[in-house]
Amino acid sequence: MRVVEFALAVVLAAAAPVALAAVSVKMNQIDAKGVGKLIGTIRAEDSKKGLVLKIDLKDLPPGDHGFHVHEYGKCDPQEKDGAMAAGLAAGGHYDPHQAGRHEGPSGQGHLGDLPPLKVDASGKVKSKVTAPRLKVADLKGRALMIHEGGDNYSDNPKPLGGGGARIACGVVE
Repeated sequence: MRVVEFALAVVLAAAAPVALAAVSVKMNQIDAKGVGKLIGTIRAEDSKKGLVLKIDLKDLPPGDHGFHVHEYGKCDPQEKDGAMAAGLAAGGHYDPHQAGRHEGPSGQGHLGDLPPLKVDASGKVKSKVTAPRLKVADLKGRALMIHEGGDNYSDNPKPLGGGGARIACGVVE
């Protein structure tokens, strides 16, 4: 009888739902002077289809914005070409396999490429996007970064999709 009870316990344990990882990230405006006011949160959760990002932000410029995971969990400015620039302490796009290419969230380039953010006319974005090649564990100790312009997931005509300056950032702890 003990063998049957053990076998049943194994089957029940295997059928039990697995708790998926999740983390909430506070997002702040950033500029060349440093980290500014809180503009909302992004909740990252693992799913069978990849990393799901539930976005609830305000006070952003309307339109499309590049959205990426950056190498380091820092949002501070750093000097570049003799001037301070917003968010440079976060490093470049997360690229652990050194693909060296910018191909979007479903491509084979940087893992840090996320779907673009579409901000409404009132400066808000409340949406959900999926990054199929990422997990919450990939985000730990890194930064989520929003750029001032859209992203074409190409290095032409401008490098790194042409998103431009970094305008909002959050550290994933």
